[in-house]
Amino acid sequence: MTAPPPSSTPVLSVIMPAYNGAALIGETLDNLRAQTMPDFEVLVVDDCSTDDTRALLANWPDPRVRLIALDVNGGPVRARNRGAAEARGRYIAGIDQDDLSRPERFARQIAYLESDPATVLVATAAEQLIDGAIRSMNYPVTTTPTLIAWLTWIENPLVWSSVMIRADAARRLDPFTRPDILYAEDFDLYHRLQRLGRIARLDTPLTIYRQHAGGVSKRFADTMAASATRVLAETHDTRLGDQAQAAAAALVAHNMAKAPVRDVATLKLIGSTLVELETAFLAERRPDRYDRMLIAAETEKRWTAIRRTALRTGNLGLDAITASSQPTLEPSGTNSLLWSGLIGTARRAQRTIAAKRA
Repeated sequence: MTAPPPSSTPVLSVIMPAYNGAALIGETLDNLRAQTMPDFEVLVVDDCSTDDTRALLANWPDPRVRLIALDVNGGPVRARNRGAAEARGRYIAGIDQDDLSRPERFARQIAYLESDPATVLVATAAEQLIDGAIRSMNYPVTTTPTLIAWLTWIENPLVWSSVMIRADAARRLDPFTRPDILYAEDFDLYHRLQRLGRIARLDTPLTIYRQHAGGVSKRFADTMAASATRVLAETHDTRLGDQAQAAAAALVAHNMAKAPVRDVATLKLIGSTLVELETAFLAERRPDRYDRMLIAAETEKRWTAIRRTALRTGNLGLDAITASSQPTLEPSGTNSLLWSGLIGTARRAQRTIAAKRA
């Protein structure tokens, strides 16, 4: 496929920070050539790679790809901010050097933004690529802007490589992404952008997120957790007061990172936090019946998963977990089924352990 000549004012600017990405970045750039909306530029910001990344990019055959070679290594946030500063498009799309997009991704996101001026960011559902196989990801199947807004209160509901933002909204942020929120700067960005308009997600999987040992989420998990905790603590400071830091840390560790809860006090903290935040969200946003149903269902899934993980790992017994159960504000009809299954699983596990001991 022959790439079209670059436009001086492209519709879309794609920002791609790069660091030692020679092994995979070529596949990512080749993949973008299949987009059905061809009027874009790709700003690849190389953060002083020590491999062949710069040489590969300097000779890249697609004229829409522009290399920005940094003189000093400053990390992915500063590289992304440099790309945003040089973007010429009406829209800015994020993508990492190892991720992929379905051919219709750009066209469908642009169409959404042009049809809904109140939306400042639209992402897409995503799949993950693991050992050559594409698999689903553990995100809601069905969303609305209201559900996405709720989920940002308790987790990061979007994949960065699926995001597209209005450039005029991005330029109102100073900085675009905050360097002091390293490896959760996207999560922080979503919170800051919501002050300017809605964020939404297309529920069709148009992004493929590559999972591999060298990925940032694997190598910098502790830094990511600390940064995400800071984002949630800042967000809920006025709602949760003195409990904001502890509640944020518990949500990041046990809802986002899926670590098993090891004590009843933490489990009770998570349960009470979910109830308090859901109460506040419903009072502030006043969602319609359909959105309330989605919020209830997704919150129940997370609360049940947190308790199930604690049971399966043996950290807490069934009695302790049942005693810590919190009331649901908006019954969705799924909670009783999920909890019945959870109890059944726990009892089967207890019988198995007893039989082995006998």
